[in-house]
Amino acid sequence: MTIRTITVPVKDLEAATALYSALLGTDPYATSPYYVGFRPEGTPEIGLDPHGDVAAGPVAFHHVDDIEAAIAVLTGQGASVERSPHDVGGPLIATLRD
Repeated sequence: MTIRTITVPVKDLEAATALYSALLGTDPYATSPYYVGFRPEGTPEIGLDPHGDVAAGPVAFHHVDDIEAAIAVLTGQGASVERSPHDVGGPLIATLRD
């Protein structure tokens, strides 16, 4: 499993976009009202989520070939499923908590 995306919940998407553009030294590759994505060279994708839980902090997304197998491994190590696999317009995602 590889961390390929880190999503940061934000309160003000426009302000956060400007801040992360300056911080990362690059413009976003994707901009929408529900997600702004950056792909800085040599790092995981950084996504800004205006609908995320700001109090919970950033979320790391691991890209896997078999989501059910990954869930089995992680729950076997003590993680709990917060949200079962669901389609987000392409890939399936699930949320687990350590």
